[in-house]
Amino acid sequence: MRAVPSVILFTTLSGAGFGLLAAVGLGLAHGAGPWLAGYGLVVTGLFASAFHLAHPWRARFAFRQWRTSWLAREAWGAIAALIVLAPPAVSALIGGPELRLFGALGALLCLATVVFTAMIYASLRAVPRWHHWSVPVTYLACAATAGCFLAAPPAAAALAGLALALWLGVSFPLADRRIAALGLTRAWATGLGTAGLGTGGRGAGGRGAGAEVRSFELPRTGPSFVTRELVDRAAGAGSPLLRGSSVALAGLLPAALLLAGAAPGAALAVHLAGILLSRWLFFTEATHVAALYYRGELSPGRR
Repeated sequence: MRAVPSVILFTTLSGAGFGLLAAVGLGLAHGAGPWLAGYGLVVTGLFASAFHLAHPWRARFAFRQWRTSWLAREAWGAIAALIVLAPPAVSALIGGPELRLFGALGALLCLATVVFTAMIYASLRAVPRWHHWSVPVTYLACAATAGCFLAAPPAAAALAGLALALWLGVSFPLADRRIAALGLTRAWATGLGTAGLGTGGRGAGGRGAGAEVRSFELPRTGPSFVTRELVDRAAGAGSPLLRGSSVALAGLLPAALLLAGAAPGAALAVHLAGILLSRWLFFTEATHVAALYYRGELSPGRR
C-alpha cells in the first residue's frame, strides 16, 4: 500500500495526543503544560489529515454515516473528546479545580477514538495484514506509551517504552507468519488451483495448493490507481533494519533516555520518530489482495 505522509502524521500525532490527554484526564499529570501539549498534538494531527483529501474543504463529509463507518466514528469521537476535556483543560490553565468527572469521561473518549482510528484499517478484509485484532492493540499501546512519557514517573514510563518495544518487535514476524499461513496465492485468487489441474484441490500446502498458476501477461498496460495505491511496494518494505530501527526509536531508546535522567520531552520526541517509521512500515508492508493478480504473493520482503 502507498504510505501517505499526511495519514502517517495524523495517526502518529493524534494518537500520541489522545494518549497524553487520556493520561492527564485520569489525573496522572497536572498543570497546563500537558494539556497544551496534548491538544497541540491532536489538533496538528487532525489538521494534517485534511491534506489526504483532494479537496480538504470536504472534510465535513467525514461525519456522515457514523452508524456504519469507522471513519465517521473516529471524527465524532475526536470532536467529542476535545469538547468534553475542554472544561478541565481551561480550569487547569486558569488555576481552577480539577474536574475529575469530565477528565475521566474524556479519557474514555480519547481511547475510544484511537480504537476507531485503528478499526478503519483492521476492518478491511481485503488487506490481510491489517485485518487482525493486533492492529487496535498496537494503536492503543503506542498512544498509552506516549502519554506515559509525559505523565508517568520516569521508571514507569521507561517500563512502558520497553513493553512497547517488545510488542512491536514480536508483531512484525508474527504478522509475516500469519500472512504466510493464509496460503493466499494467484492460484487461490483466480480459482484455478481447485480446477483439477496439477495435483488438484486444497492440499496440505494451503488454499492455493494444487496447480501452479503463472501469469503469461500482466493485467495492465501501464501504471494505474490500483498499482500505485494497492500493489506497488516502496523500497525498504519488510527490511529488518528499518523494523529494528522503529522498535529501537519507539521504545528502547526513549526508555534508556528516561533511565539516564533525560527530559521527558526528549524521550517523547524520539518515540514519535520511531512511531513515524513504524507507521510508514504499517502502510508499505500491507498489501491488498489485488496484488495476487499482479505478482502472485503478498509478502513485503520479496521482489
